Amino acid sequence: MSKTQKNLQDAFAGESQANRKYLAFAKQAEKEGFPQVARLFRAAAEAETVHAHTHLKNMGEIKTTKENLETAIAGETHEFKHMYPQMIKEAEEEGHNAVKRSFQFANDVEEVHANLYKKALEKMENLEEAEYYICSVCGYTVENDAPDKCPICNAVKKAFYKPE
Repeated sequence: MSKTQKNLQDAFAGESQANRKYLAFAKQAEKEGFPQVARLFRAAAEAETVHAHTHLKNMGEIKTTKENLETAIAGETHEFKHMYPQMIKEAEEEGHNAVKRSFQFANDVEEVHANLYKKALEKMENLEEAEYYICSVCGYTVENDAPDKCPICNAVKKAFYKPE
C-alpha cells in the first residue's frame, strides 16, 4: 500500500470519527441549552462528512450499488461474527458491564443490518419501498413500523425515530 493510500485511509477514519463526535457534541449542547453551539457542531460535522466522502471516493471504495451492498454485508457480518464477540468477552472479563451491554446491543443490531442489506441485494431491482425506524437506545433498525417493544433492548415504541 502506498503512503498516499494509507494517508487516505487514516484521513477517512479521522473525518468519520470527527463527524460522529461532533453530532454527539451537538446533542449535548442542545440538552444544555446552547442551540447556536449545537448548530456549529452540526455544520462542522457536515463538513467532516464532505471530507470523508471525498477521501472514500479517492480510495476507490465507492463502487456500484451491488458491490457496495456486498461490502456492507461483509463488514456487518465481520462485526457480529468476529469483532464484537471478542469485545464482549474482553469487557466481561474486565468487569465493564455497561460497555459489555453496549457491545452486545451493537453486535445484535449489526446482524440485523447485514440481513437488511442481504434482502436489498437479493431484491435490488424490485425492492419494495419502505420506511426505516431506529431504536434510539440500541440502534435496532426495522422496516415500515416501529415495534411496540424493541426486540434487542426492550425500549418502548416511542424510543424509535425515522431518520431524515
